[in-house]
Amino acid sequence: MAKQPRDPVASRTSYEEGDDNPAWFKPIMFGLMLLGLAWILTYYISGIGWPVPAIGAWNIAVGFGIMFVGFLMTTRWK
Repeated sequence: MAKQPRDPVASRTSYEEGDDNPAWFKPIMFGLMLLGLAWILTYYISGIGWPVPAIGAWNIAVGFGIMFVGFLMTTRWK
């Protein structure tokens, strides 16, 4: 009797061990996105006086950088 080839997709009914993200992953991911947004909003609402007045318009780059790290994490989200 000939063996039929195994279909790896059909035999996999749930995530195998190790495929899930750690419990801290999603809160950090969403937290970074919200922190970056809050950073930019604070910069605009405060009249360019906060969060770090010494770097001026670079506050926008800092906020987008923080959000970008959160968005990069979405590529690893399972």
